[in-house]
Amino acid sequence: MGAALIGGMDRLKREYINEARKAGVKLKVFTGKERGIGGRLGSVDFVVLFTDKISHSARREAEQAAKANAIPVYRFHSSGVSTLRECVQGACRAN
Repeated sequence: MGAALIGGMDRLKREYINEARKAGVKLKVFTGKERGIGGRLGSVDFVVLFTDKISHSARREAEQAAKANAIPVYRFHSSGVSTLRECVQGACRAN
């Protein structure tokens, strides 16, 4: 299973990837500063948006790309590792 995380903190990137791997999810991490996020999503099963750490334009671009490809988007205002852990261990994958 693959997922994309958009937002979050640069210093936690490795932790995000490790937590997702523990749950059997291959995670692509975009901090929100990159350009062209929508085109780089690829074929993921779901997108996690940490809305407290990204710009409005990055959020909009990611949501439009996900909608165009019928990919579910889960939004969280918190950008902690525990938020991602809860999402990939059940809440996001169950839907």
